[in-house]
Amino acid sequence: MSAQPAGSLGHVYLGHVFHIAGSPTLAEAPAHLVSLPQGALVTAGDGTIAWVGRAADLPAGFEGLPVTDTRGGFILPGFVDTHIHFPQTYSTDAYGGGQLLEWLDNCVFPAETRLQDDDFAAAIARDFTRRRTAAGTTSALVFGSAFPHAQDALFAESERAGLRLVSGRGIQTVGPESASALITSEAHALDLVSDEISRWHARDTGDSRTALLQVAVVPRFSLSVTPHTLAALGELYDGVRGDGVYFHSHLNENNRPETGEIDVVKAIYQVENYLDTYDGKFLPGSAVGGSSLLGRRSILAHAVHCEDDELSRLAETGSSIAHCPTSQQFLGSGTMPWTRTTGFGVNVALGSDIGAGDEWLMSRVLNDCFKVHLSEPGDAGLSISPAELLFTATLAGARALDMEERYGNLDVGKDADFLLIEPDKWEPLAAVLANGIRADDEAMATDQTLFALLMALRQPAITGVFVRGRRVTAP
Repeated sequence: MSAQPAGSLGHVYLGHVFHIAGSPTLAEAPAHLVSLPQGALVTAGDGTIAWVGRAADLPAGFEGLPVTDTRGGFILPGFVDTHIHFPQTYSTDAYGGGQLLEWLDNCVFPAETRLQDDDFAAAIARDFTRRRTAAGTTSALVFGSAFPHAQDALFAESERAGLRLVSGRGIQTVGPESASALITSEAHALDLVSDEISRWHARDTGDSRTALLQVAVVPRFSLSVTPHTLAALGELYDGVRGDGVYFHSHLNENNRPETGEIDVVKAIYQVENYLDTYDGKFLPGSAVGGSSLLGRRSILAHAVHCEDDELSRLAETGSSIAHCPTSQQFLGSGTMPWTRTTGFGVNVALGSDIGAGDEWLMSRVLNDCFKVHLSEPGDAGLSISPAELLFTATLAGARALDMEERYGNLDVGKDADFLLIEPDKWEPLAAVLANGIRADDEAMATDQTLFALLMALRQPAITGVFVRGRRVTAP
């Protein structure tokens, strides 16, 4: 992968601009939807957005800049994936004979063990980076490998590509025999995490507010560590939280009675709820045993079966949920209740969850998101608006990563992270956009166009992927 520098004086891109402007809540997203059918986006030489508006109103000062004309196509903010597993790049659609715990034992742990090999780790890092680029994922929170050399390969490939990456090695200090190669002692786990932070966190700029490369503390889930390890991780996190290090793990994914993840966590930890294990309350009876791992840079994946107290606590601490509707269907985990969850004020972003999820393209995950929530039973079912879908895959993700001031939409002054989409490169998309029914009402017609674009988009139509104004290309 390579990144081509933008021109020193900037660049003009023409096309139909869609984005969610400002800093709205999910409910406010429809009112903040910007649609400019004959739009223009101007990038500055420093990789920020210099201007966005109607092409007919382009200021005279930009008229001499080079132009990329994608009229008939679209300009969107780059997609943000807040939960994806790097070591599972080749594990999509793997059959494990059951739900989450069986799938981990039979498919995932053996697959992740293969990254012990240096050459294999290097190859999977290249493929992972290539695939997320093709899908227009400009920023990703990546669940990493247990092996430091594999993490080094991932960071190095992302750095060469010029993509945004937050990742941390998957921490396991206990587990089944199938995961034996992934398990380390607690002391060694802490040393490896500390080393990864020191070598890779904000390595490119030295400042977590501007860096493309950042590190997270990532225990696989509560069953992969012990209360003592969680206490040690909380102490470690206290020392690096101020440097912008992230926390990431899984929460309330599978509730199959007695043998599902949630019941097993409660039985082993003897806690009131699953979230307590990450909130410093991981001793019997949910007694406080250490520091909380929750906060503005804490993202918990799934949260399908949360109790009210858990949702309230996530909202209170500013923690976010990475919603993964595609993988939740694959593993039979159920559906995160959209209205109930967002009603607590929790920020809900989107995750592909490769490899239980088998869609790299975030708009395909949105496709599943729309369908599963439309099909929720009774009054819980709802039709998520196109603006709310776009918000969830872009601005909500930037907010979850505490980087909303840098990217997530196309507001002037932000980093120019965006996609160019040419429907003619994927004929079914072009046909839907050209021949679909459109309402006479302008607002409804706009929603219909955006919805068709998101639902029918496929990778071949993504012809330009930009981070900080630089075009990212695959070899």
